Order: sequence, then C-alpha cells, then structure tokens
Amino acid sequence: MHMPAEVATEIDEGGGSRPDVVWIDNGVLRLGFVPALGGRLLSMRLRGQELLWRNASLLDDALHPVGSHVPEPVSGAMSLWNNYGGDKTWPAPQGWSASTEWAGPPDPVLDSGYYDWTVDRTDKSTTVTMTSGHDPRTGLTVTRAFCVTRGQSAYDVHLCAQNTSENNVRWALWNVTQRAGGEPGSGGVDIGIEPGDHRTVELAVGTAAPRVDALGTDRLHVAHQDVVGKVGVPGASGWLAHSAFGTTATQTFTVDPTAEYPDQGSRVEVWMEHPLTHPITHLGGLHPSARIVEIELLGPSTALAPGDRTDYRYRSGVSEGSGDVRAVTSVGHWEGDDRFCSYISGDLVVDGEAVTFARAGDALTIAVVGDVMLRDHTGTDYDVTPARKDTP
Repeated sequence: MHMPAEVATEIDEGGGSRPDVVWIDNGVLRLGFVPALGGRLLSMRLRGQELLWRNASLLDDALHPVGSHVPEPVSGAMSLWNNYGGDKTWPAPQGWSASTEWAGPPDPVLDSGYYDWTVDRTDKSTTVTMTSGHDPRTGLTVTRAFCVTRGQSAYDVHLCAQNTSENNVRWALWNVTQRAGGEPGSGGVDIGIEPGDHRTVELAVGTAAPRVDALGTDRLHVAHQDVVGKVGVPGASGWLAHSAFGTTATQTFTVDPTAEYPDQGSRVEVWMEHPLTHPITHLGGLHPSARIVEIELLGPSTALAPGDRTDYRYRSGVSEGSGDVRAVTSVGHWEGDDRFCSYISGDLVVDGEAVTFARAGDALTIAVVGDVMLRDHTGTDYDVTPARKDTP
C-alpha cells in the first residue's frame, strides 16, 4: 500500500466585500470554509463531486459572492435570512418566545457573523479552527474545529460553546448539515436507534412533518418526500446516514443516556423542504426554493456558569453508493449485508485472510461469512464486521 498524499491547504484571500476562503485537500476529500459567513463549511467534494447543498444564487463554486450580493451580518425575520447552505453550528433550543430560546436564523453573530480562524498542521492531518465573536443574545462564543487526515474520505469535528457572559445560561450545541434532497422515493436518511425505541417528535412543521418508517428494531428511515418540516429522534443511538445522487454522507457521535436533550429529548433531527410558490407565514416568511435535507445533531442541554463550556464531537464520512445503510463505523459503512463503503484505503480481511483492497470513498461488494477487518497502510486493523440482519 502507498502512503496517502499529504493534506494541502489553500488560502483564497478575499478583498473588499469578498471574504477569505480556506480550502483543505487530502487528495480524496476537499473541504471549503468561509469563516466570515458564520464559520461555515460550504463545500465538501469527494474526488471532485460536491456533496453539500449550497445556494448557487448567493455563492459560486469558488465560494465567492454571486453578482451584487454582499455578505454581511443579518438579523430579523426568517424571510431576511441568507441561507448559504453547507454546515454550521447553532445553539438549541430554537424559538422566539423567551430569552432561553435562540431566535434565529437569521442571527448577526453565530449564523452570519465573522469567525476568527487558524490552520494547524501535523505530519498526518490539518485542522481548521473557527471561533465566533461573543453573542450577547445567548451569552455564547462558539468554536468549530475540523480535522482532515491524510487519504481519508472522512473528517473529525470538535464543537465548543463557552459562556462568555456574566450570567448563567443553558444551551445545547446543534450542528446542521445541508445536502441536496432527491425526488420522493429516491433515497433519504437512515438513523440508528436504541433497540425498539422508535419514538419521533414533530418539530417546526411548515406543510407537514416528514414521514418516518421503522426498519426493524434498530433503525428508522426518513425517505425523501415533498414536505416542509422537521422530525426529531429521541432514541438515536449514535449514527445517521443521508443517501442521495449516488453518494452517502454519514455522521457518528456519542450519546449520553443520562442527559437531557432539547426539543423533547431529540438527539437527531431531520428537516426537509422543497420548492413552494408562496412563503410560509407561520415560519416567519420562509420561502423554500430547492429540495434540501438537513441532517442535524444535538448535544445535551447544559447549564453553563460564566466561563463554563460544553463540547460535542462527531465524525463525518462520505463515499459513493446510495443504498440501504445498515451500520456505520469510524472507517466505513455497510449497505445491506455485503456492500462496504470505505473511508480509508486498506485491505479487507475476512476471517484472517485479505480478500480485496478497499479505496477511500469507494463502495465494493464482498461475500461476508465471518469477522471482517479493514487493515490500513500502517498495518492497523479496524473491526468492521457488519451487524447481523434484523427482522421487522
């Protein structure tokens, strides 16, 4: 096996009203960040194929403003929000009825404000860290750190919200990733759940909440559908996967069964929208113009005294393939029982024998009769044995 290529960094310096763009590229995965737009990750490309939804009327492929658009902090009604797309972090719960709820987006600090940024490099990885200003409405300063490792079609994220006010506050971290949604029935979101816990919660209903189907005892499926609304999953066990247009993006995370989560206990939420001819009045004039799926992760609601912080970590992996996701590991996921989608390059070893080579970001079909390991270029083995098939 060959040593993976080094992680390259490109700084596209802005000027005038155009903000800086930071690109990180490891030869498999290319990530594009615009820190001045709320610390957003706005491009994620797997060997050139874009995997995030981005508002093409506001930003072009280089993540530069389109036409006369001038990026700037925005506050006010939902109808004024510049939904750039991509991946961002907000505080939860969301709401407009009390100071204990985050009344955004739009939001002039955490959603559309400037984030300071740094790039740190090692021999194996590069980390982009973006930090917001102090938000007087919530009392928080939010930090987002993305670590890209050599040759992987995955990256690791560390989120932090610190109370930089003089008051006690209570918030949860809430990460929102926007991907393009497909036609109804063409794919959707699979969510791992605690065995038998099929609870769902209807949230922020525009036209309707997405329908949720149970897949056996350990998974839920939210198919692509033409609705505008959100569903929460209190029993999420630690992974989700969105499949569309021949690719799948997964997120793995740790849950705390003893903690209290916002939005009636939701650990994961899925928002779907599709084009409408008129704005939705009861959602602040939101006017959907595209099919979008948001995969959303929530941390525990945490009481923060001045100076305290709450942290949340997750890992996102991407690959070709858009089938039925049955299980997700840190180095790849399974579609069905015999199709492995890898996030690192290495040999697939079945019952001690190397049977085939897996390339990061690719999907391959193998016959599985026992334990399966993925062995990387250093000789490190990762257990990727698929879960045995569940029955409805």
